[in-house]
Amino acid sequence: MDDTPGSGPEPAPGGAPGAGSGSPDAEFTRFVAARWRTLAHTAYLLTGDFHEAEDLVQVTLARIYPHWRRVRPETAEHYVRRALVNAGRSRYRKRRVVQLLLPFLPEAAAVDRDGGGPRAGESRDELMAALADLPQRQRAVVVLRYWEDLSAEEVAHTLGCSVGTVKSQASRALAKLRAHPALADHVPAGRFGDPR
Repeated sequence: MDDTPGSGPEPAPGGAPGAGSGSPDAEFTRFVAARWRTLAHTAYLLTGDFHEAEDLVQVTLARIYPHWRRVRPETAEHYVRRALVNAGRSRYRKRRVVQLLLPFLPEAAAVDRDGGGPRAGESRDELMAALADLPQRQRAVVVLRYWEDLSAEEVAHTLGCSVGTVKSQASRALAKLRAHPALADHVPAGRFGDPR
C-alpha cells in the first residue's frame, strides 16, 4: 500500500464480498477508488491534518455505505461531499481537547516538503495556519468555493444554506484571510478573491 497521504485504501482482490460488476458494492468500490484523492484533499483542507483528513474520509464513507443503494449515480458526488462536510463539522464540535498535530517532525521543518523552493513549503504552511483560524463554516465555504471550484449555488446546496449566506461567509472569510498576519507578505495591495 502507498504510504503517501490521500493514496487511499486499495480494494481487496476481487472487490468487496458479493460485489458483482453492477452491484451497489461494486459501484461503491469504484466510486471510492476514483474519488479517494479528491475526498482526502477536501478533508485535509477542512481539518488541516493528513491523519485527521483520512480518518474523516473513512468515517464519512463508513456512514454512507449502508445507504449507498439509495444514492443516485448523478448525485453521488454531492451526497458524499455534503456528508464529508457534515462529518467534519460534527467532529469539530465534539472535539474536547485541542490537539497540535504536525504533518512533519519539528526538526525537519526547514526542509522543503513541496519541492518548490525554500519558501514554497512555508507559504503553504502559512496558508493552512490562516485557514485553520477561520470558523468552521467559513472554512468549509472557502474550501468548497475556491479549492473545489464549486459555484455559490453548489456550495449552498452542499451546506444546506442560501446563496446569500455562502457569499457573506466567503466575503468574511476572505477579509479574515487578507488580515491574517501569516499572509501579510502574500496579500497584494488591492483586493483579491471576489466571493461572487
